Amino acid sequence: MDSHKNARLGFAGRVCLVQRVLEDGWSGAETAAAFHVSERTVWKWVARYQAGDLSALCDASSRPHDSPRQTAPRLERRILALRAQRLSGPRIADRLGLPLSTVGDVLRRHGLGRLPPLTSPPPIIRYERERPGELLHVDSKKLGRIEAGTIGHRITGNRAVRGRRQATGWEYLHVAIDDASRIAYAALLPDETAASAVAFLGQALAFLQALGVTVEAVMTDNAFCYTQRTYAAMLAQHGLRHLRTRPYTPRTNGKAERFIQTALREWAYVKPYRSSAHRAGALAPFLTSYNTVRPHTAHGRLPPVSRLGL
Repeated sequence: MDSHKNARLGFAGRVCLVQRVLEDGWSGAETAAAFHVSERTVWKWVARYQAGDLSALCDASSRPHDSPRQTAPRLERRILALRAQRLSGPRIADRLGLPLSTVGDVLRRHGLGRLPPLTSPPPIIRYERERPGELLHVDSKKLGRIEAGTIGHRITGNRAVRGRRQATGWEYLHVAIDDASRIAYAALLPDETAASAVAFLGQALAFLQALGVTVEAVMTDNAFCYTQRTYAAMLAQHGLRHLRTRPYTPRTNGKAERFIQTALREWAYVKPYRSSAHRAGALAPFLTSYNTVRPHTAHGRLPPVSRLGL
């Protein structure tokens, strides 16, 4: 048994119950009425406390004191030794002549239900550019268009219940976020072609320029729209270096990825919008709040605009 620590008669409630009886002098009937339990329950917990201490008021384990059918410790050690040699559950069962369920129970009990990876994941290297504009992260995210009456699992929280099925199409959220200040800009465009990527980059550069930020380099992934000549020409026109992430390593462009997740949670799926236009209209207020009001953990709970001295 493991009740919530703040439940009405969880550990904290039992301590309070005992204090009312032993320290405040409440009667059994008064205490039972106050805690919505029977008098028998009141005296049960008082007796347990008097027979021990505060630990006696904790939930007792439901595990039996004796498990005669549990796998012998010596056999468990053999199972674990074979697991250390990276043998699978079925192979261990065959080697020792045991039921697969027994081997599985032992492995799960020791936290070895899955084989650990041979190599540890690469260390997370966090970086932040020194000055605003030194590096701009750019990325995009596909969003389903919204028609009246269509509500997806992002809103309902239930993948089994969906709105009317119809081909509503897609629109694309293009995002740009400054590495040093975390000032962000985003726009909804009909596609993620090179033409849209070029148009968005121009908008983002103008937005940052209005805030006094001059961009020096742009980081993108290797999506088709960012590898075309027109995009390279746009970068050259503004004298920008183009940094690309390594294939299959989205964490390199992690600030853009993280901002997309924030935008999805706090704007795109924060409420059921009536239409795509309704959702699009809420984007600008979200960006203003993100840049000027919303506290950012990377800035000591200050908004991104604080890094610009505005």
